[in-house]
Amino acid sequence: MISDSVKKGVEKAPHRSLFKAMGYTDTEINNPLIGVVNAFNEIIPGHIHLRTIADAVKAGIREAGGTPIEIPSIGVCDGLAMGHIGMKYSLASRELIADSCETMARAHGLDGMVFIPNCDKIVPGMLMAAARLDIPSIFVSGGPMLSLSYDGKYLDYNSVYEALGAYKAGKIDEAGLKFIEDNACPGCGSCSGMFTANSMNCLTEAIGMALEGNGTIPAVYAGRIRLAKETGMQAVTLVKENITPSQILTEDAFENALAVDMALGCSSNSVLHLTAIASELGRELSLDTISAISEKTPNLCRLAPAGMHHVQDLLNAGGIYSLLNELYENGLIHGDVLTVQNKPLKESIKCRKILHYDVLHSVKEPYSTTGGIAVLKGNLAPDGAVVKRSAVAPDMLKHEGPARVFNSEEEAIQCIYDGKIQKGDVVVIRYEGPKGGPGMREMLSPTSAIAGMGLDKDVALITDGRFSGATRGAAIGHISPEAAEGGPIGIIQEGDIISIDIMGGKLELKISEEEMKKRFEAFKPLEPKIKKGYLARYAKLVSSASKGAIVR
Repeated sequence: MISDSVKKGVEKAPHRSLFKAMGYTDTEINNPLIGVVNAFNEIIPGHIHLRTIADAVKAGIREAGGTPIEIPSIGVCDGLAMGHIGMKYSLASRELIADSCETMARAHGLDGMVFIPNCDKIVPGMLMAAARLDIPSIFVSGGPMLSLSYDGKYLDYNSVYEALGAYKAGKIDEAGLKFIEDNACPGCGSCSGMFTANSMNCLTEAIGMALEGNGTIPAVYAGRIRLAKETGMQAVTLVKENITPSQILTEDAFENALAVDMALGCSSNSVLHLTAIASELGRELSLDTISAISEKTPNLCRLAPAGMHHVQDLLNAGGIYSLLNELYENGLIHGDVLTVQNKPLKESIKCRKILHYDVLHSVKEPYSTTGGIAVLKGNLAPDGAVVKRSAVAPDMLKHEGPARVFNSEEEAIQCIYDGKIQKGDVVVIRYEGPKGGPGMREMLSPTSAIAGMGLDKDVALITDGRFSGATRGAAIGHISPEAAEGGPIGIIQEGDIISIDIMGGKLELKISEEEMKKRFEAFKPLEPKIKKGYLARYAKLVSSASKGAIVR
């Protein structure tokens, strides 16, 4: 066992004495040592209950003959970080999480790991760590938040942003806004739509690193506790059988995850994270590959913000395994891949059927014949851009309009709330990429303001930053190269015509090649907005969004 390096033999008596200082018995020390990475904190609603999940995981590990060792992880709440400097730290925290998990596991000779994340960057950060460590590992998240009904409509976190836009537009009063504020997020869990957190938790199940139900069992259900216990027990089995992430996270497994991504209409951020996880294994997950899988995978599910249903409805419709079986039976995923259940995926998903076709459509009757995420390229995004196609109104799948150019999210929000954005405009927000931000902020505030004012079917937004998984409308992010790297988004001028063709995969700036060359000759990118601390170091080391915004 790996842990022999800290416990076996006469020479390790000093090490064992330190374990005994914490109350570990000889039996516990001799058992497999399983790290339980608990991302509990008191600032993220999706993590406030993770002590309960961790206790259940540890009970499962002990039941199976292992010794659980709980260690902490940081986490940023994207909702609380949204719309101010805090969001610059969100994506950047993914690297800190991966690095800290690696450090704790290697420094202490742990035999295996159970990762307990729940929210946006914590899930991919831990997946990156699991891939990098390549010791037996398994995931169990904290589960999604419930969605409650108000006036015939189910609310979620995004409802509050859109209500704020409606309030600014004079469509509701302050009392109406307060009611939605009080009821949109009724309790613990990751925000209830197919936003980034739930997207990544569902994809962790699809890629084979978590047991069935990880992405869909609500945080407050007893089934979540049972799942955590089963995860702890399975962690010990993985150590005994030496099943490691590199055996699970194969090229076929990533293709499966992408197929589920497209079928579910997950957050566009999933592209960024899957690319980064693949990079840890030395695999290249190119935007061309992602685009190809999107073109052949039908979109079968439209949870909020693309539709009215939430993750609790996906569970009731059969969950991720019923979706996987539907895709497998139609030749759209690989069934022979290994999962943490230590058997081929096709054996785990057989007989799983879709229970409610109003939530999960069949392959024969999809929402669309192509996937929920689209990759766009053109002279405005030579290295690519990403949009959540399933959340775009049909009228906006093809659009041309004048550019309204802003060098920060704050400038754009103020202009939107001041009523200065008109139907047909294309809002351009630049210098918000990985380097330029720095940190590649999510921009739920401007997109929700647009939607709340009733303009989401008439106004497009494009950025070298990111959009939240809660975003709906023609919101195109990850434009690469970014402005800070000298990308074409940096030379757009107010009033330039921008052409968007989402179904055709095109994003073009309608100026002549001669004019473009002239502008590039005069172009000098702005420097990153933060000059010291972690983000200054991050800006110097981070890659393009098209490469997963990884730190090299």
